[in-house]
Amino acid sequence: MITQAPRGTKDWYGKEMEQRTYLENIFKGLCANYNIHEVMTPVFEHTVLFQRSVGETTDVVQKEMYTFDDRGGRSITLKPEGTAGAMRLYLEHGMHNEPQPVKMFYITPAFRYEKPQSGRLRQHHQFGVEFVGAESPLAEVEVITLVSKFIKTIGLKDAKLHINSIGCENCRKEYNKALLEYLHAHEDQLCETCKERMEKNPLRVIDCKNESCSKIVKDAPRTIDYLDDECKAHFEELQSLLNQLDIPYEIDTEIVRGLDYYTKTVFEFVNSDGFTLCGGGRYDNLIHEIDGKASMPSVGFGMGVERILYFLEDEGIELPAGKPLDLYVGILGDEAKAKAYKIVTDLRDQDFKVETDYIGRGMRAQMKYANKQNALHTLVIGENEIKENKGQIKNMETGETKEIEFDMIGDFLRQ
Repeated sequence: MITQAPRGTKDWYGKEMEQRTYLENIFKGLCANYNIHEVMTPVFEHTVLFQRSVGETTDVVQKEMYTFDDRGGRSITLKPEGTAGAMRLYLEHGMHNEPQPVKMFYITPAFRYEKPQSGRLRQHHQFGVEFVGAESPLAEVEVITLVSKFIKTIGLKDAKLHINSIGCENCRKEYNKALLEYLHAHEDQLCETCKERMEKNPLRVIDCKNESCSKIVKDAPRTIDYLDDECKAHFEELQSLLNQLDIPYEIDTEIVRGLDYYTKTVFEFVNSDGFTLCGGGRYDNLIHEIDGKASMPSVGFGMGVERILYFLEDEGIELPAGKPLDLYVGILGDEAKAKAYKIVTDLRDQDFKVETDYIGRGMRAQMKYANKQNALHTLVIGENEIKENKGQIKNMETGETKEIEFDMIGDFLRQ
């Protein structure tokens, strides 16, 4: 076992690591264009933060969190998602006193004890954005367009936007009454968890993945039919903005999201098989839930890196490989080591990707290694090359060679 990663985790290396880095760079570049600034929060937080924000009745808090007491007797939890920590950061560092809105993004590991499956691990990684301080549905449009742009940039085709509104506290009271009445009529068919959950937070039953519960909630009342005037106007304005911006969407009344902090808009990007790539929405009361301060309008999303790679593989999309090896410098004889490495260092300083031999291979083995590294060119440095201050650069694809002075190698590679 000592040589195996724990179940539900994975190592990142080789091609997959290059793909992940490529995705991260695209995400960071898009966030920069949207004037969204990077933040980083601890990998663990006080457990109460997630109990208050995510919700006591959610599967995440009840079943999935990695929680333990530290040596000081404090209850600590590895973060199961990124929003709560980001909002704690926002409060702790007085960002509510800065000009609003505040726009943050992060790339973070997250931990949930659940059955490992394709695109979902116990330790997974999330891209996330939190947009704090704007009541307008334009805030939702901002994060939705960013996700849409990201999906388009990486080449995914099968990911459609689904939206819903779950209303605010006021309209939720009327909805909960209607839902609870419906659930009581079918209580004998619900799972034990939902029987307990429906009294505390009936909306959570809608999100249950148990097959018998899913059948029951198919005909349950929908939040969208119980919106008050304000929530209805907000949802209608959101749809109007999406229509004007030619962003296709589908109203999906089954979306409620699995975390308690959501209000009004919730959305997901879903493929034709029903797998969710990205989920998010509005959470105007989260600041208040965390520390009792006045509510602060907020919108955000989380998108799993592993889930993105799963979608890409499912669609047969190959991401660009990492930067190729521009040149392999072969070393012929001990006296050539210093000169060869000087050339390698000078070219790296010019932003070229260059490699050489470190373990004393023969020349044939060095060229075989260069080929395995997919080197675009090779250059062998020996006693004669040092005396003449030039050598033969070989194009590994065509086999053509060209004699180049050492000082001109950078110019040659740039061409």
